[in-house]
Amino acid sequence: MSNSDQQVSNGFTTTTTTTTSAAQSTREGQGSGAGSGGPAPGLGHSASVPVGGFRTLVVQQTSLERPRETWSKKMDFLLSVIGYAVDLGNVWRFPYICYQNGGGAFLLPYLLMAVFGGVPLFYMELALGQFHRSGCISIWKHICPIFKGIGFAICIIALYIAFYYNTIMAWALYYLLSSFRPVLPWTTCTNSWNTGNCKSYIWNDRNVTWSNSTTSPAQEFYTRHVLQVHRSDGLHHLGSVSWQLALCLLFIFTIVYFSIWKGVKTSGKVVWVTATFPYLVLLVLLIRGATLPGAWRGVVFYLKPDWQKLLSTPVWIDAAAQIFFSLGPGFGVLLAFASYNPFHNNCYKDALVTSSVNCLTSFLSGFVIFTVLGYMAEMRQQDVDAVAKDAGPSLLFIIYAEAIANMPAATFFAIIFFLMIIMLGLDSTFAGLEGVITAMLDEFPHLLAKRREWFVFGLVCVCYLGALSTLTYGGAYVVKLFEEYATGPAVITVVLLEVIAVSWFYGTNRFCNDVYTMLGFYPGWFWRICWVAICPCFLLVNPCMFINMHCPNQIKPINKTNKWPLWHNSPCSPWLLPNPVNW
Repeated sequence: MSNSDQQVSNGFTTTTTTTTSAAQSTREGQGSGAGSGGPAPGLGHSASVPVGGFRTLVVQQTSLERPRETWSKKMDFLLSVIGYAVDLGNVWRFPYICYQNGGGAFLLPYLLMAVFGGVPLFYMELALGQFHRSGCISIWKHICPIFKGIGFAICIIALYIAFYYNTIMAWALYYLLSSFRPVLPWTTCTNSWNTGNCKSYIWNDRNVTWSNSTTSPAQEFYTRHVLQVHRSDGLHHLGSVSWQLALCLLFIFTIVYFSIWKGVKTSGKVVWVTATFPYLVLLVLLIRGATLPGAWRGVVFYLKPDWQKLLSTPVWIDAAAQIFFSLGPGFGVLLAFASYNPFHNNCYKDALVTSSVNCLTSFLSGFVIFTVLGYMAEMRQQDVDAVAKDAGPSLLFIIYAEAIANMPAATFFAIIFFLMIIMLGLDSTFAGLEGVITAMLDEFPHLLAKRREWFVFGLVCVCYLGALSTLTYGGAYVVKLFEEYATGPAVITVVLLEVIAVSWFYGTNRFCNDVYTMLGFYPGWFWRICWVAICPCFLLVNPCMFINMHCPNQIKPINKTNKWPLWHNSPCSPWLLPNPVNW
């Protein structure tokens, strides 16, 4: 009889075989002496035993692979995962989606989708990465080699995201640099970029009224000075590159490079600042917002439940999409981060902790945003829903920026707010590119392992060049196009194939045995049912609803003169864009 036990630690694989057959062990032991030469290489020394007795022969085979890098501390990993999961979408998208879909009632489908869809996928990716200790490409040789294309698709999607996501940080950096002055430039209508429709709002000035044609200084600063969209006709005529934004983006990518060029040892230290500072700022802004006049109106608007909304299918689809893109399975990041963990790390507890922090942060961000929106409604003498009509970047760069400009100590709050936006984005960029770097280094170790710094430099340069189209006068349209179409359907399809490959091809029982080897306990039936049935259904419904709910006609131009090109009006346009999964 023989029993085998495999231990994995720091990149070395050790296999131990115990043999209890006396005759067999005697034959195998004849070739190894007890003299000064010692046992044969790779074989443990065997003591003499009587004929017919029993002895144990231990055979050890150690791979000569390079030891895998590990996190310096457990908190480095946790902060990196939290920083990745808690991104700009938690600040601008969740509050808007929440009030649009029934306020407090939306929390019910949101939590259900988290429990039955998001968290099981999150847990699955952490366990896969930690057990196989591989990136999103090479991991498939252990699971099901025919699905290896999923890993390459993930890397291409990560590049798509890097092309537009960092541009939003460049906008925030431009705002940050513009904030170092006594009077914020988006508070007055006397600047060169302002139009005759611009009207400045001053608290307690009852002579100022708001109309549909009126624009605020913050809106014109964003659209006419930062983006300069009035100089572009749309996607078919983007215009020139804004050199100011190009310099801001260059600075952002410089920070990114020097944070990730040496691996998780360096990025794990950077996230101690970039992942914790946003929480400090959110707390400060929450306290400040709660003390503003009219803040209670925003909170009531945010949490007032509309239970009738739960009968609408789009509400459940929005909840699924929000939790899915917030937790972030399918981007290769969780696989990469978990692969640097110790083999017996409790990834189950990590999944529960980090996903809970992510959901609570989204809920907290809603209070931060809506206390200020209530203040804006009070200041403009409007209903909260009239103020909260904008979602996405405009919620941050127009509505919130205008609210900050009308606060006491506006310069201070503007600086910390836009610094928070930059740090939220940096964490996600660190993670996204680390997913690509880990995947490529694991797939081509002999070519890239000793050239990591140069590979990272080349990758950052490619991302910067790919982002230049988003820095043009019509770049906001490119950002919107990437955000709506280039990544959404692709990521959902990737995760659908991933969960099918693991649950149906690799096998749930086999995967649960892997988890037992690492953690000492098997995943319960709840997790197994989610992986086999609920998650695939959860992911299969989303792409179908995506086409129906995100038709191009619902994407409004940034100003009234801009139009989308005719090809964009096709209902199939999301699937015809360069999409690695749908080629």
